[in-house]
Amino acid sequence: MTIIRYKANEIPEPTAEDMARMAAIRDEDIDYSDIPPLTDEFWANAKRFNELYRPQKRQVTVRIDADVLAWLKQDGKGYQTRLNEILRQAMLSTKSAG
Repeated sequence: MTIIRYKANEIPEPTAEDMARMAAIRDEDIDYSDIPPLTDEFWANAKRFNELYRPQKRQVTVRIDADVLAWLKQDGKGYQTRLNEILRQAMLSTKSAG
């Protein structure tokens, strides 16, 4: 067997022939011997991606209207985190809309 190496951005799209060949393989014929079984202990310690991903933070200076700042601070500590979450939701809704 020949091993062909690709960089992630160079992986070719599978052809219809490739897809048909893969679809024809029975589950029983797939060799999983090089993959260790996933135990209950593994799943007990598993984390979701969003629990591990922490975007890099940058310190910036932002001018915010006084009433908006007061509204953010009304629930006490964590107003910067709340502001970040509001901005993130706006960013994600813009990305998904367009």
